[in-house]
Amino acid sequence: MDSPQPISLAVRIEHWPIAGSFTISRGTKTQASVVVAELSDGRHRGRGECVPYARYGETVEGVAEAIAAMGGEIARGLDRGGLQEVMRAGAARNALDCAFWDLAAKRAGRCVHELAGLPPLKPLVTAYTISLATPEDMAAQAAKAASRALLKVKLGGADDPARILAVRRAAPQAKLIVDANEAWTADMLPDNLAACAQAGVTLVEQPLPAEDDEVLGRITRPLPVCADESANVRASLPALLGKYDAVNIKLDKAGGLTEAMAMVKDAERLGLMLMAGCMVATSLAMAPAMLIAQHARVVDLDGALLLTRDRPDGLRYTGSLVYPPTPALWG
Repeated sequence: MDSPQPISLAVRIEHWPIAGSFTISRGTKTQASVVVAELSDGRHRGRGECVPYARYGETVEGVAEAIAAMGGEIARGLDRGGLQEVMRAGAARNALDCAFWDLAAKRAGRCVHELAGLPPLKPLVTAYTISLATPEDMAAQAAKAASRALLKVKLGGADDPARILAVRRAAPQAKLIVDANEAWTADMLPDNLAACAQAGVTLVEQPLPAEDDEVLGRITRPLPVCADESANVRASLPALLGKYDAVNIKLDKAGGLTEAMAMVKDAERLGLMLMAGCMVATSLAMAPAMLIAQHARVVDLDGALLLTRDRPDGLRYTGSLVYPPTPALWG
């Protein structure tokens, strides 16, 4: 019997233009810089895409180097299980983990959800992001997207009550969630939460810096609050109790689909509502997150919609619905 073909690794950095710009409390960007890992056994190819997260000290070049450094171990037989032990959680491991899942699906001729023991994936309602700007500019963005079922509103400071009111007036029928990206202070918290509640916002994501979020456990929260930067992997979940009502699970934080699926189980056991999130990236990065999104109360997988173009065989978006990937893309 022929011995298995060693798995080879290729890594590349790609830049995808954003339609206009994307602004949060930490700054503005006009392109999505992603790193793609590709595994091949000579017959089948598996791919994974990640977005290095500067918030955690990651750079595009550093993540690409960390992925490339695993080439030798992968050629010598490192598998997806071993990957969890030798790489820390983060974008680099995410790209490789998702590439391993994709390769396994291609080799088996089966969809990833089958390999993971999950039912067939269903289309889901995804949020569409309104970038941080002046109240007037955000109202204009919201008016253009007012027909969408769910809008995610980026906030970032003292003028946030005016911003959320402007968005609500421009999109009176849309369900609203808010993401402050750690930009609020404890002094802002009561007024900003009250303004969100009055505007009918259903969820506020990461209002305070992760290191200052203890105050959330000492107040009466008028609406559910979701952890993002305060939760990366399974070990971070117990500390959320009493402060947060929900957790945003992102593959780039968790270090891949493997850890993210384990986080889903632990979060559900702890009674935390689930949100499935993403970075601004192509459909290749969104596709694995569709498995997590099947369990989520809130889905935010619009990253590819914010680009001027997506990669071939990208996810299908129809109105507010995002559909599962085809095998030509991933899984």
